[in-house]
Amino acid sequence: MINNSIFEDLFVLELANNHLGDVKRGIEMIEEFSQVIRFNNVKAAIKLQFRDMDSFVHPEYKDNKDIKYIKKTTEKKLTKAEYKILIDKIVDSGCIPMSTPFDEASVDLCQEFNLPIIKIASSDINDWPLLEKIAKTKKPVILSSGGSSLKDMDDVVKFFQNRNIPIALNHCVSVYPSEDYELELNQIDFIRNRYPGIVVGLSTHEYHDWSSSIMMAYAKGARTFERHIDSPKEGYEMPRYNSTSAQVDTWFKAYKKAIEMCGGPSDRKRINPEKEIKYLDALVRGVYAKKEIPKGHIVRNEEFEDYFYLAVPLHKGQLSVRELKNGEIFTQDVPKDGMILIDYIDSPYAKIDSLRKLIYDRGI
Repeated sequence: MINNSIFEDLFVLELANNHLGDVKRGIEMIEEFSQVIRFNNVKAAIKLQFRDMDSFVHPEYKDNKDIKYIKKTTEKKLTKAEYKILIDKIVDSGCIPMSTPFDEASVDLCQEFNLPIIKIASSDINDWPLLEKIAKTKKPVILSSGGSSLKDMDDVVKFFQNRNIPIALNHCVSVYPSEDYELELNQIDFIRNRYPGIVVGLSTHEYHDWSSSIMMAYAKGARTFERHIDSPKEGYEMPRYNSTSAQVDTWFKAYKKAIEMCGGPSDRKRINPEKEIKYLDALVRGVYAKKEIPKGHIVRNEEFEDYFYLAVPLHKGQLSVRELKNGEIFTQDVPKDGMILIDYIDSPYAKIDSLRKLIYDRGI
């Protein structure tokens, strides 16, 4: 049995845009967001992106400024020493260090830094040379499924399960930013049903609120959650799908509210609270005598309407229709309109102290 507990109730906060390639800014963001994490008492990872720029970009395109993706990644390049500074800061802040490696050399870097979890981006869910390299580390893996085919998902889940590697699969819509109508949260149900035994998550890029999707996702069974984090900066236009520390605080609180509202586990009947039982007991009708009932009379179901009627209020010690059973014998006379008390019949309820107590503790 593969142990997937590392993913349970885990938040993954990705330092958006590689914190603009500025180590000082990255440290400040880690400090800022780790305070929100500690205040909300949640389990969280802060995630970096690893790219070996010497091999990731073709030599002829290293100085290309026209291709947005290449320009963005080359301008935000970090050295191994700079990555270590950030990872040490993440660990010191009490968070889990993570990375998304985009090439094989970056997987080696994950190993060198001994990162406990590796993230696989939606774009790489069928990058088999990269997946093979990641699998050799035997580290737990979180995959995002944005834009993938069903075969991609089936193949990658089977690939890691066959190697006994713990995995979580995030439902993800790779639209930046995502509108509410694009979120497709029902896919969480689909993933849970198709791949029982793995942790299902939500990696999201919506921007209208930071409460609704996580509450619905949690209720549907998602247990790991990912968003991009960012901080405002003068002269920098922050993408709308990135989350500030205040918005992440709202996100965490919505998660806690979802837990509160969903209650206990979904695989067994809940335990009814005492105040609910007392409230419902007050609505139960008690059994009254429709006419005089002599001592020795035997209760027969077919004669119920001839001898009894039901009405509120229910009194302490009085039987409700739940307890009056066919074949029970009256031990004393009962006048017309009199209450039928537990002590008036020869019943198992009258002989078991715990049951008698329950009946005497309810009602008015």
